[in-house]
Amino acid sequence: MMSSEKFCAGCATALVTREDAGQLRPVCPSCGRVVYYDPKIAATSIVERSGQILMVRRALATGYGLWSLPGGYVDRGEVVEDAAVREVWEETGLIVEVRRLVGLFSQTGDTVVVAAYDALEVGGKLEAGPESLDLDFFQMDQLPPLAFPRDTLILSRWLELTRKGD
Repeated sequence: MMSSEKFCAGCATALVTREDAGQLRPVCPSCGRVVYYDPKIAATSIVERSGQILMVRRALATGYGLWSLPGGYVDRGEVVEDAAVREVWEETGLIVEVRRLVGLFSQTGDTVVVAAYDALEVGGKLEAGPESLDLDFFQMDQLPPLAFPRDTLILSRWLELTRKGD
């Protein structure tokens, strides 16, 4: 079984694993209900100040003590851009406005899709939130050890867009 789900949400029959549309998925042998796992959506923001990028030193188990762009999961029903703004505020105390989408980033086997935004600092007070050990701005060529290698890809795409002026 691919998950902790053991019983059908529709009829409570024990699930079995079967092929469905080329993927192994939990299926109810009684009513035929197929369990589809949706990806988690995360939103992150690139906040630049004086040519440097805002980074957060993580206080969470995943990547504890390493650095990342400010961001986190989008709540169900939340607008993704609003989540990007909320996450920056929660982690850094800064108020930002989303300027543009840098891109959507996904990887084979990874259950998280990241929506990355270019954001403009418009207010607030820089201070670490409860999910952050520290905050700082870094030059692109002097980034600290990253929790998520995908952040390098996101920053490369952002830099490419910035240089093009898109």
